[in-house]
Amino acid sequence: MQLLRGNLLKPVFHSAEEYINLRKLVSGYEDVVKAGVRLKNQRSSLFRAQGKEKTEKKLSHKIENFVLEGVDQGIEAYESEKQRYEREMERQKKKHLMIRNLDGIFGIGVIGAVQIAARVVDGRRFSDKGKWLSYCGLVRHEKLSGGKSYGWKGPRYCRTLKSVFKTAALSVLRGESRNCFKDYHEFLLKEKQAAEHEARHAVARKIAVIAWGVMKSGKAFDPKKMSKVFQK
Repeated sequence: MQLLRGNLLKPVFHSAEEYINLRKLVSGYEDVVKAGVRLKNQRSSLFRAQGKEKTEKKLSHKIENFVLEGVDQGIEAYESEKQRYEREMERQKKKHLMIRNLDGIFGIGVIGAVQIAARVVDGRRFSDKGKWLSYCGLVRHEKLSGGKSYGWKGPRYCRTLKSVFKTAALSVLRGESRNCFKDYHEFLLKEKQAAEHEARHAVARKIAVIAWGVMKSGKAFDPKKMSKVFQK
């Protein structure tokens, strides 16, 4: 009762069963990727120790080549398993409108779309844009006491979502094709005199906000409306 009176209780969001299974799929995929990265790093370190490029096929010592053979087999198995997960994500995309709509946002891709859908389930769980961006780790909070500022602190956030939106921003900016997010990036640099890292972060935030809107509305992203959106 005291917690209720003090407004210290927070609602707990429970995922639907189907989305719980999506979370298991995402968790398994992330474990596979981590294992693959570890194997590739191990392979690189073997060649680096001999001053060789990682693109080479053989090492100098017989034992080292024995180890390398096992690592290469592991990497081959990893690539196969990764593709198996990605095929399943494509199947899930056909089943879920939310995943299809998220995949339609430039830079996110089907893997990112599945990761977002699995973590969020329903965009309506966030009452406003600020809470959503905080959950994504794309905002910082100012520490205030007695009218004085004591710096900034990062909120508790979902690392997966932050990674998805940061990666999406890099993808749309590095891609060769023209898109509305590139236009927004240039608008910030030229018209708003923003620094490069600030503009890039703003693109990540804009992608996140659009993803939130797509999840809440159930409607696909319309790039033609972006010119109006980025000036808000």
